[in-house]
Amino acid sequence: MDNRLVKFTKYLLDVMFYVGIGLTVLIPGLFRVFGRFIIAFRKYYFLQCGIYMISGIFCLMIVYELRKMFITVLAEDAFVDENAKSLKKMGKCSFFISALSIVRLPLSPTPATVVIMIVFAIAGLFSIVLCQVFEKAIQYKLENDLTI
Repeated sequence: MDNRLVKFTKYLLDVMFYVGIGLTVLIPGLFRVFGRFIIAFRKYYFLQCGIYMISGIFCLMIVYELRKMFITVLAEDAFVDENAKSLKKMGKCSFFISALSIVRLPLSPTPATVVIMIVFAIAGLFSIVLCQVFEKAIQYKLENDLTI
């Protein structure tokens, strides 16, 4: 396994996590600025801030779970229950983000909102399916470890 690529990806996730925290905190100020140019941000300021901040928190939760998973990958022990649980959490977060985008659609009907809905719904499905694959792999690994 190429540890450099894994370490780089872990570093990238770390940067994304901390930048994401900053951006999520800055949403109210940023939307005040964007409201000068985009009517939907001005007209539905509080609702838009709430939706985007909650979505930001769910995105941060996804990145946090990925960071936890990469620690096990770096330790070369990826098939553990914690990773299956992380995948399940990431799937739920993705579905919540997709649902929040549905709520946001009438406020600012843009193609990007539709794309975000679809992408996060598919990401949620993949995470849930991958969770099931991990659970099966963990089961096989445990059986193999017990074999003499």
